[in-house]
Amino acid sequence: MKILLGVTGSVAAIRTPELYQSLRQASLYFFDPAGLDSTDPNYPHRNREVVILDEDEWPGHGRGDRYHRDDPVLHIELRKWADLFLIAPLDANTLAKLSFGLADNCLTCVWRAWDPVRPVVLAPAMNTLMWEHPLTIRHLRQLAADAGACDLPKDLAVEDLLDEMNQRCPKLHIVPPISKRLACGDIGVGAMAEVNEIVQAVEEHLSQGN
Repeated sequence: MKILLGVTGSVAAIRTPELYQSLRQASLYFFDPAGLDSTDPNYPHRNREVVILDEDEWPGHGRGDRYHRDDPVLHIELRKWADLFLIAPLDANTLAKLSFGLADNCLTCVWRAWDPVRPVVLAPAMNTLMWEHPLTIRHLRQLAADAGACDLPKDLAVEDLLDEMNQRCPKLHIVPPISKRLACGDIGVGAMAEVNEIVQAVEEHLSQGN
């Protein structure tokens, strides 16, 4: 089974090498790319077969090259390749993009092109006040509706909403954030779940043949 790991702009991305060791597939943002193999002169320790950046989507663009018919489209190739799409950490900005269907980078293009019969696991991570903001529930409800759960009870607390989503959206699983001292110094819910919890959610979906 092939897992595509999407990493967004949360400080929790520093844990990507740990996820990489567990899942054998990674992406890059806040962590030191020296933790992964590489041959890229701009990122001396990045292996393009393992770690993909937005700039890889249209590699000839910076040279003035143009797209030619039948050239591979990276986000489509990634969608075809992967059996499961894991986004960990999922920051507030990308959560909003997913809920509105915006596709302005490689990761969100993969999401927009994703085959709905294949599973997705999301592990949100953000500041506590961002997590508790009413927009978060609104965005999560939109994801639930898109996954087939349009009639969730109203006025659910975010924890109860996640429980309902995980029970009623068989192809979508949210691994809830946890409470701890965040990188900004605040204490509260918003930290990315422990790696073992994320891996367990992935393994459960793959073992079910979803």
